[in-house]
Amino acid sequence: MDQNITPQNIRISLPSKGRLAEDCLAFFADCGLSVHQENPRQYEALIPNLPGVSVLFQRPADIVVSVRDGSVDFGITGFDVVSERRGDDGEVMVLHDALGFGGCRLSLAVPETWADVQKVADLARKASGMAEKLRVATKYPVLTGRFLAQAGIQAELIPAEGTLETAPTIGYADMICDIVSSGQTLRDNRLRPLSDGIILRSQSVLIANRNSLLQKEKSLETARTLLEFFEAHLRASGDLAIFANIRGESPEAIAQRIFNECSIGGLQGPTVSRVIVREAEQNWYAVNIIVKRSEIIQTIRELRAIGGSGVVAMPITYIFDEEPERIKAMLSALKEGQGRA
Repeated sequence: MDQNITPQNIRISLPSKGRLAEDCLAFFADCGLSVHQENPRQYEALIPNLPGVSVLFQRPADIVVSVRDGSVDFGITGFDVVSERRGDDGEVMVLHDALGFGGCRLSLAVPETWADVQKVADLARKASGMAEKLRVATKYPVLTGRFLAQAGIQAELIPAEGTLETAPTIGYADMICDIVSSGQTLRDNRLRPLSDGIILRSQSVLIANRNSLLQKEKSLETARTLLEFFEAHLRASGDLAIFANIRGESPEAIAQRIFNECSIGGLQGPTVSRVIVREAEQNWYAVNIIVKRSEIIQTIRELRAIGGSGVVAMPITYIFDEEPERIKAMLSALKEGQGRA
């Protein structure tokens, strides 16, 4: 282990392999928190821009368990495994529930030959008419069992690892409940999701150990930092900074033309500053405004219509505004938990 990684460091667990791991590392890099791993075969790393924070790599499901028992302070994994394994003691707190990658859904899927089963109500009727209890193979027995019970369906849950899609074909289960992304794997194995059988919609989330936040000043500081960077980056990722030169009488006059004749408004409004030109009689001003990426073409046309030229569009890394609501929610939840204790 690297000599800079000690048990006293704050620890954050990230997915160890697969698409989720790749997307997670890319997300950290985009947020300006690149993970430095000296040896790709090692299961620890550092984040140079977060001194005193070490990174561990684990399976997504194990991340939840590690955060729950306090062996790590933070983790990033799918909301599906968090919901399945977080337990009822409140030790696992979800600090950010929408990191924007790892999207999927947990869904019930039946064989294509079950033409009479299109919805959960159809499944309930079929299950009630079966000679033996309905067998459902799943990696999510807690979520699946709860959903089926609420639907009035008695079933035998068969815990399974690895590939579930072959379970009905092999014969050790009648149907499955598993994570679905595109649905192609289900179709390849002649399975079909129920139209209303989505148990949970999931994406990557940031979780933390409650006691760590309460007892370690460094942990609470790290939580604030992570949320600040994540929120600022996510807010900026859909925006562009637009710069344009416009001839006009004054900054106020140009701003008024933008308000009156354009649909774009920026965060609070345009920034207008004078451009120093060689010809003294030329009144040129530079306009800076933040717009949505989806509005770029409309923005360019509107700026041209009011005399804009030399329009430059640049990506934005961060937009830091007021303290993120998720930080306030975290502090409120911690205070509430202390009150109950």
